Amino acid sequence: LKPVVVINKVDRDGGRPDEVLNEVFDLFVDLKADDNQLDFPTVYAAGRDGWAITDLKDKRTDLSPLLETIIEHIPSPEIQEGPLQMLITALDYSDYVGRIGVGRIFRGSLHLKDRVTQCHRDGTTSNASIKQIFVFDGLGRSEVEEVSCGDICAVVGLESVDIGDTLTDPEHVDPLPIIAIDEPTLTMQFMANNSPNYGSEGKYVTSRQLRERLLKETERDMALRVEETTSADTFRVSGRGILHLSILMENMRREGYEIMVGQPRVIFKEINGKKAEPVEVLTVDVPEGHAGTVIEYVATRRGDLITMEQRDGRTHLEFHMPSRGLIGFRSHMLRATSGEIVLHHRFYQYEYFKGSIPERQTGSLISMAAGEVNAYALDALQDRGKAFVEPGESAYMGQIVGENSKDNDLVVNAQKSKKLTNMRAAGSDRNIKLPPAVKFSLEEALEYLKQDECVEITPHSLRLRKLILDENDRKKAQKKALAGEPA
Repeated sequence: LKPVVVINKVDRDGGRPDEVLNEVFDLFVDLKADDNQLDFPTVYAAGRDGWAITDLKDKRTDLSPLLETIIEHIPSPEIQEGPLQMLITALDYSDYVGRIGVGRIFRGSLHLKDRVTQCHRDGTTSNASIKQIFVFDGLGRSEVEEVSCGDICAVVGLESVDIGDTLTDPEHVDPLPIIAIDEPTLTMQFMANNSPNYGSEGKYVTSRQLRERLLKETERDMALRVEETTSADTFRVSGRGILHLSILMENMRREGYEIMVGQPRVIFKEINGKKAEPVEVLTVDVPEGHAGTVIEYVATRRGDLITMEQRDGRTHLEFHMPSRGLIGFRSHMLRATSGEIVLHHRFYQYEYFKGSIPERQTGSLISMAAGEVNAYALDALQDRGKAFVEPGESAYMGQIVGENSKDNDLVVNAQKSKKLTNMRAAGSDRNIKLPPAVKFSLEEALEYLKQDECVEITPHSLRLRKLILDENDRKKAQKKALAGEPA
């Protein structure tokens, strides 16, 4: 198959499409692409603005150049005559019909009410009747009575359908090769919201509603695992990384759910009797002056430098790094490089445990009371660290309102106001000047967490807080943990 290379976001400042094109070519050479594949067409695009061009000097209007390139270079599907053979490659879910199998027909045709044999991943088979067939039409679906070889369609009527299942003619059971599904590498605790703001912003707030939503997600996402815990309002959710799980959280947030999410933790395995952990390929692009800072910090996170290249005043670095070393890595590096770092990581493989990794080196500023945050109080806390809240925002006891510059947690009064008297001051009051509060995206908030902290996620807010809100209760729990007693 001849690839079509689309270089997106070419409208961004600092974009380097020509260099990216050369890197893609080098990648194809490394992958041993043939001469025909190396002669690939290139399209430059800005998906957000809805345009594509085949030359950087062309007029930017719409996506027609991309669609025309696909039609010109991507061959039509090969039509194979014979009995049915359809591979399920994706899942959807409906409250009315249950799981929906989505896939491509590799051979033959499929009709409404056809009897088919479903070949499962574990080697077993079952019979089913096709109740509905849909084809994709733009962003929607259209119901049809027949699909043929090469069509991509969604079918209803299959029991316990999974990705990798093959639908075949009952008289000619011939399954296709099974699609490999990556195992989860990261786990997190999803909890029903129990903050003082419980129910003020969301529509779905109970543990029952949370459980139903998580189980519903497993119907369409084979890589997601949901387990119940000893606590009725806490569920252990495992996925393929922070991005995978944060997409689920963001979707739930938009749907009106209020949840709390704990610190991400990697999933360990045992290989040849030894403890093993997931390792990822980390790619970093920074100005030359920050390269040493990045290499030094990655070394503390048990990462190994693989390649290093100089490119027009910037340094391109590639590491192999444990997944747990990446937790909190992005936020720290953004601060250390003044936001000039560009990084990307992807799963590589499981390797033997690489040793302990230090947690975040800063503590938290924790609100000691509930109420409106005061500018006077934040001004007094400037020497302690950075604020996460603005004057006028509401904060509650146990909420993290800032970062302590030292490594310990500090309970502070963020609602403290200046006491007024009827005595004239000797000098005029100075104007309070506060730096902008640090605001986190969802992924940044998850990476920032320590073991005893969580993120409160609502449709309108993201708040960092302690799992145990009351200071005295936290101290008791810490004493029990040190003594080895259950919390």
